Amino acid sequence: MARFEEADARLFKNIWVCMRCNAKNRSGSGTKPRLCRKCGSKRLRLKHKTKKS
Repeated sequence: MARFEEADARLFKNIWVCMRCNAKNRSGSGTKPRLCRKCGSKRLRLKHKTKKS
């Protein structure tokens, strides 16, 4: 099953993952959220994209 541009944008764009509790945080404005919505941590990273094999 091949992915297309719209699906990649929906799955990976503006989604940040908390490094403490692994909660997904969406950012509507395109900037990094300040705090995790679940635990309040500031340690956030972008969601990893899957590698093509």
